[in-house]
Amino acid sequence: MREVEIRVRELAGAGTGPGDLGVKLVQREFAEGGGLADPQAEAGERQATMALSGAPGVFKNPSSHREVEFDDPTEAAEVVMLADLLFRMLDRVEQRL
Repeated sequence: MREVEIRVRELAGAGTGPGDLGVKLVQREFAEGGGLADPQAEAGERQATMALSGAPGVFKNPSSHREVEFDDPTEAAEVVMLADLLFRMLDRVEQRL
């Protein structure tokens, strides 16, 4: 998920200021009028895409702030698959831009 955040930052051309990190960055860029939001998508779909910004917060932040036990290999694989899906979505954003 860290790499997903980095990819969003790169696509957005964002710096490293307080608003250029984590969930705030992804929300800003995919919000209505944000640099990565799809203006051709229906408003509800844009909002739902922005809601995916929580994924890095849920799956990256805990291990960034404390020791986390990853004892379920299936869950770990599912997080990797989610990150892969988010990367594919970002690839489509890059093509659109």
